[in-house]
Amino acid sequence: MSLFTRVARGRLAAWLTVVAALVVGAVVFGLPKPDNPQPVSATGLSVEWQSTQVERLQEQLPSRDTQPALVVVSRADRAPLSAADRSALDGAAAKLGTLAAGGRVAPAQVSPDGTVALVAVPLSTAGDQQAVVDEVVKVRDAVADLPDDLTVEVTGGPAFTADLSKVFQGADTTLLLVTAAVVALLLLVTYRSPFLWLVPLLVVAAAEQLTLRTVETVVPALDIYLPSGQVTGIASVLVFGAATDYALLLIARYREELRREENRFAAMRSALRRTAEPILASGGTVVLGVLTLLLSEQETNRALAVACAIGVVFAMLSALFVLPAALVLFGRGLFWPFVPRVGSAAREGRLWGRLGALVIRRPLPVAVLATLLLVGLALGGLGIRTGLSETEQFREKPEAVAGAETLARAFPAGSTQPVAVLTNPQAAAAVAAAADAVDGVASVRPGLAGDRVAQVDVVLTAEPGTAASDRAVVALRDAVAAVPNSAPPTVAGADAPDGALVGGTVAATYDSNEANTRDLQLILPIILLLVGAVLVLLLRGLLAPLLLVLTVIASFFASLGAAWLLFDHVLDFPALDSGVLLLAFVFLVALGVDYNIFLVTRAREDARRVGTRDGMLSALRVTGGVITSAGVLLAAVFAVLGVLPLITLTQIGIIVCIGVLLDTLLVRTVLVPALAFLLGDRFWWPGRITPEPETPTEAPGVPAEPVTARD
Repeated sequence: MSLFTRVARGRLAAWLTVVAALVVGAVVFGLPKPDNPQPVSATGLSVEWQSTQVERLQEQLPSRDTQPALVVVSRADRAPLSAADRSALDGAAAKLGTLAAGGRVAPAQVSPDGTVALVAVPLSTAGDQQAVVDEVVKVRDAVADLPDDLTVEVTGGPAFTADLSKVFQGADTTLLLVTAAVVALLLLVTYRSPFLWLVPLLVVAAAEQLTLRTVETVVPALDIYLPSGQVTGIASVLVFGAATDYALLLIARYREELRREENRFAAMRSALRRTAEPILASGGTVVLGVLTLLLSEQETNRALAVACAIGVVFAMLSALFVLPAALVLFGRGLFWPFVPRVGSAAREGRLWGRLGALVIRRPLPVAVLATLLLVGLALGGLGIRTGLSETEQFREKPEAVAGAETLARAFPAGSTQPVAVLTNPQAAAAVAAAADAVDGVASVRPGLAGDRVAQVDVVLTAEPGTAASDRAVVALRDAVAAVPNSAPPTVAGADAPDGALVGGTVAATYDSNEANTRDLQLILPIILLLVGAVLVLLLRGLLAPLLLVLTVIASFFASLGAAWLLFDHVLDFPALDSGVLLLAFVFLVALGVDYNIFLVTRAREDARRVGTRDGMLSALRVTGGVITSAGVLLAAVFAVLGVLPLITLTQIGIIVCIGVLLDTLLVRTVLVPALAFLLGDRFWWPGRITPEPETPTEAPGVPAEPVTARD
C-alpha cells in the first residue's frame, strides 16, 4: 500500500472518529432529564438509622411542613436590650406574623441576662429548596429596618438551608472557569507551544460537559437523589484531572513515535497500542475505586460513585478515540516550535535520567530515607480531630452561623436546633420526664402531637455537632428507650423500635458520623483488594503489586498528616469533617496508583530488552516529565475545590493535592525505582521477564512491530 493511500485512509478514519464523537455528544445532550427523586432523608441515611425514622414519623404530625426561622436580636456592644429596643422588636414581630405559617408568631423570648432576644417564625417547608430560600429572604428583609444600633441575624434550619444554597449559587460556573484556567496554564507551560495545549483542553472540556449532562440523566434514573453542587463539583474536577493525565501520557508517547516514524498516522497507531493498556488499567482502577462508594450508607456518596465512574469512562474514551483523531488531523505542526522530526534527539528526560542514575547507585539508603520521610509526615496526623459542628462547616461565616453563635452566648447552645424525641401520645409525659433527667439536657417541652405520634422537644446545653452533644444524644436515646410502652409506630422498612426514638438535626449529625465510621471499616479494605487485583492482572506478579499498594497506603497517611498540620496550625480549621477521610482515601488510592501504573508498565516493557534495573531507569527517564506534569496538574485541579467556601470540599482538595504530589515526586520518582533497583528481576515475582527476540533492522523511518504486553 502506498504512503499516499495510508495517509488518506488514516485521515478518513480520523474525521469519522471526530464526527462520531460529535454525534454521541448530540445524543447525550438530547437525553431526557428524569425528575430528581426525593432524598431518602435529610442526611441521606436509610431507615435503619433513628434520625431517618424520626424524620418519617414527623410526617404524621400536624404542621409537619413547617420549621422555625429564628430572628436573633442583640446590641453591638452586648449591653442589655433597652425598652426602646424591645418595643422596636415587637413592631417587627407583627410584620413577621404576616410571613409565618399560620399567620402569627409567639412573643419574643429574652435571655435571662437581657442581652439577646429571640423571635421564632414558623415557615412553610413544603416547597422545594428555592421556596425555602425565598421565605428566608423575606424574613431578613422584614427585619432590615430595625434600629442601626441593633444586630439582627436570622438563623435556624431554614436559614442554614438558604445560606448553604447561596454557597453553591454559581459554584459550577466558578469551578469550571477556574479549573479550565489552571489546566490551560499548566498545559501551556508543559508544551511551550502556542497551539498544542488547545487541543487536549477542548477535548477534556467536552468530556467534562458530557459527563455532567450524563450524570443528570443516569443518577436520577437509578433512583438516587442527585444533590447540586458537591457531587457535580467533585466529578467535574476528577474528569479534568484524569482526562488531562491520559492526554499527557498519549501525547508524550505520540511525540516519541513521531521521532521514529514519518507517517503520523502510523505513529499514532503505535502510540495507542503502547498507551492503551496503562490508560485502561489506570481508568479501570479509578472506576472500581469510586464504585466502592455504592456500598456507603450515605446517599450522596452513592451519587458521587456513579457520577465519578461516568466521568472517568468519558475521560478514557476521550483519550483513546477523540484526542488521537484530533491530533493527527492537525499534523506535526501542532507541536511548533518544538516539532518532532524523524531521527531527532529527544529533549525530554535528561533530568529524570540523572535522578535515576543517582538512585540506582544507592537504592537502599534512598528507599530508607523516602520511607522515613513518609512516616515523618504521617506522624503529623497524631491527635487529629474529626467532626465539624454545623456552625463550623463554612470557611466564611454566613448569617445563620453568626446568629447561632449569638444565640449560644445567652441561651443554651442547642436552642437553635432542639432534639426531637418521637413517642406515642400516651407515653409523652413519661418520656419528657426521662429526658429531663439526662445529663446535658437544658430543657424539655411538649411538641406537636397527632393521633398516633407525639413529639417532645429537647434542648441540649452543648453546641450541635460537638463531642458533648454526641454524648448527650447517646444518653438521651438510652434513657427514653427504657421508658415502658413508649415506642412510636413502626416505620416501613425498619425494625419495630424498643422505645421512643431520638432524631432531629443534632441526632442526624451524630448518625452521619457513625455511618462514616462504618463506611471506612467496610470500604477501605475492599478498595485495596480491588486495586491490588488490577495490579496483579496487569503486572502478572504478586510482589510488585503488593509493594505498589503499600506505597500508596503510606502516601495516604503521609498526606493526611501533612494536611492536618496545615489545617491545624495554618488554616485554623477546628477539625476534620468525618466524611473527608473516606473520600480522600478513595480518590488517593485510586488516583495515586495511576502514576505507578504509568511507570511500571513502561518499565516492564523496557525490561524485556535490557533487564529490570535498566528497564526501570529507562522508564523513569522517558516517563518522568509526563508523569510529573500529570501529577502537578491533577494536584492543582483538586486544589481548585478550595474556591468553594465549604471546609469539607477544601479539606478533600488539599489532602488529595498533597497526596498526588507525594505520589508523583517521591513515591514514583524515588521509592518505587529504588525498590525495583534493589530487587532486580525479583520485583516481578512470581512472574518472569522474558527477553524479546531480536528484531531485524528496519529501514529508516519504518518502525518495528510494536511490542505487545506478554510474559
